[in-house]
Amino acid sequence: MESGEQSPKVSKNNLIFLVLVMGLVSSMDTWLSMIETKAIPNILDEWWPAIADEVARSEFATLQGIFGIIVFGVFFIGWYADAYGRRKGMMVLVLIMGVPALMIVFLTADLYVFLLIYSIRIMGTTSNLWEIPISEEAPAKSRGMYGSAAFLIGVIPLWAILGPTIIDSYGWRMGYGVMFAMMVVLFILLYFIKDTQRWTDTEHARGKKRLGIMEALRKLRPEDRKYIVIATLVYLTWTITFKMATTFGGEFFTGVLLMTDAEFNSILTVAGLLLPVSALISGILLDKIGRRIVLILGSLGSVICFVGLGMTGLPTFYWGAYFFMSMVLTWIYVYLAEIFPTEVRATSVGVCVTGARLGYVVGPLLSGVLLAMFADM
Repeated sequence: MESGEQSPKVSKNNLIFLVLVMGLVSSMDTWLSMIETKAIPNILDEWWPAIADEVARSEFATLQGIFGIIVFGVFFIGWYADAYGRRKGMMVLVLIMGVPALMIVFLTADLYVFLLIYSIRIMGTTSNLWEIPISEEAPAKSRGMYGSAAFLIGVIPLWAILGPTIIDSYGWRMGYGVMFAMMVVLFILLYFIKDTQRWTDTEHARGKKRLGIMEALRKLRPEDRKYIVIATLVYLTWTITFKMATTFGGEFFTGVLLMTDAEFNSILTVAGLLLPVSALISGILLDKIGRRIVLILGSLGSVICFVGLGMTGLPTFYWGAYFFMSMVLTWIYVYLAEIFPTEVRATSVGVCVTGARLGYVVGPLLSGVLLAMFADM
């Protein structure tokens, strides 16, 4: 948080309600991001039924990378929240996630239409906008804890517990489509959310003049640009790794290690249960030992676990990767939401996220190249 800004006095009940609602937005984000671990094998079976698995994986990864260019539009979600308010920005975000989720159910008989809608949905899940209201309302001394509490709600592994059952019973499309119901619930809850006091103050300070895109970019200070570069590099690295791991995690265990779907579902459920544990521990560590140490710890742990998974195929390393990747993501959420000045906070986060979303292009394309070179993964 910018040093010149003071924490607003927000009642504890209002702050808890805000954390709950933002946590539910995070939960919708997480479901739509993680359900593909279970959905991808079904998607490959539908559109590449008579093609060798390694070729199907490579082609799908390449198409993901090409259509992934759409996610760069995430910048405009951040700018919109700075220009029109956090509440309206959250409503737009929920729409961008929820409407494509329903469209996947009814409008994706064609592969390329699916990839288009799928990529728009990804754009919504990449904004991280839900952390900003909490950062602006929470006391500085406990900001990490409140931020991680919303993340904790978001990573309760409903997608791992309920997702496989929904997909096995109603098809992979419904695995996405159920989140339309969450969109409706969130719209009702967001009706009771007010814009943060910090955003309201900055709106009054500029005479309620609408903040244009170029004006918002011009307001970025040299130190803001420095933090944008640092945060973007960290987030880009995380995104590339995350995209490769979640897209082909299920394929690795079922297609390469030849586990059954039931065996992988059990592994995935344990991995999902570790996410809220990691979020809780990370939130405490962020406030107790500092942001930098948490980032280093999460990064080293992730590297060790991914290398171990590739060398041994042991589920233990898969679980460890989920735990430490979640730790890095907690750092990203809290750090990005607090480091920039209020007036251009969402825009700054949007710039970081836009740069990091290069990973949604690079990750799948890199996966396609690696899968073509090493067919057995």
